[in-house]
Amino acid sequence: MTDRPLVVSLPGQALRDALEATPGGVPDGVELLTWDLDSPAPREHLDLVVPPYMGASKRLGALAGVSTGLVQSQSIGYDDVPGALPPGHIYANAASVHETSTAELALALTLAAQRGIPDFVRAADQGRWAPARHASLADRRVLLIGYGGVGRAIEERLAPFEVELTRVAHRARDDERGHIHGIDELDALLPSAEIVVVVVPLTDDTTGLVDAAFLAALPDGALVVNVARGKVADTDAILAEARSGRLRFALDVTEPEPLPEGHPLFALPNVLVSPHVGGATTAMMPRMARLLRRQIERMLRGDEPLNVVYRS
Repeated sequence: MTDRPLVVSLPGQALRDALEATPGGVPDGVELLTWDLDSPAPREHLDLVVPPYMGASKRLGALAGVSTGLVQSQSIGYDDVPGALPPGHIYANAASVHETSTAELALALTLAAQRGIPDFVRAADQGRWAPARHASLADRRVLLIGYGGVGRAIEERLAPFEVELTRVAHRARDDERGHIHGIDELDALLPSAEIVVVVVPLTDDTTGLVDAAFLAALPDGALVVNVARGKVADTDAILAEARSGRLRFALDVTEPEPLPEGHPLFALPNVLVSPHVGGATTAMMPRMARLLRRQIERMLRGDEPLNVVYRS
C-alpha cells in the first residue's frame, strides 16, 4: 500500500451512484474518475478500470499504453477479450453479478414455452379467448448443459418444479447432489431429453455445439433453451428444425446478434426470442457495485483480486 489514492475509472454515473449507495459508500483512499474508453485515458496509470457493459471489447484497445492494476468487466463472458485486450493487463469477469437474473430468464423462457404463454398473448392481442392444454414443466426430463455459476443457479430454481434433471459439464464428476455427466456423453443423453437448457461458455469446443446432428438426436417436441452465446448454436440448423415444427426453441442469444429485422425466426410460433437480456434487470447495478467495492477493498489491502479470468 502507498499514500497515493487508488484511482478507479467508471464508465458512467449510474455505476458511480450505485457504488456510493453501497453500505459504507466509497472507501477512503479512493479517487473516482469517469472514463468510457471512447476518449484518451485520463491518466497514464489507473489502478482499476471498469469498461462499459455493452460493446466493451470494441473499446479495450483504448488501454494500449495505459498501465492498470485490474480491468473489471461488467459481464461474465469474456470469449471476445483475448483478441481485444492490449498486452499487460489483468482482466476479471463479473461472476456473482448476473447468475441470478440469467437463471430467472432461463426459467421464464422455459415456462413460457412449455405453458403456451406466447400463444395466449397472441390470442389476447386478437381479442380471442383461446384455452388450450400445454406441456407441464413438472415431471419433464431436463438436460442442463453447462454447470458453472449460471448453471448452478438454474438448477436451484428448477428444483421446486419437480423435474428430472441431468447435469452436463466439460468433464464428468460427482458432487453432493450426484453425478455430473461429461459433455462427451451428449450423444447418449440427447435422445431422452424433453427440455435442453444450454448455458456453456463460448470456446472453440462449444462453438457450433448445437448443430444439425445435436438437434436431430432430440425427440419430437423437445424444447431447446439457449441462454449461452449465439455462436454456440447453428442458426440454419435451428431454423430447419423450427420450420418443420418438430422442435421448439426459446433463444435469448442468436447468431447473428442482433437478429436482423424480419428474420424468419421471429415469425415462427414455436420459437420464442428475447434480445439477449439475461443480465438486464434492476439487480445488475447494485450487484455490480458490491463486486466493485469488494475489489477495491482487496486492492487497498494488497490482496489478489477476485474473478481473474485472463492476463494479456
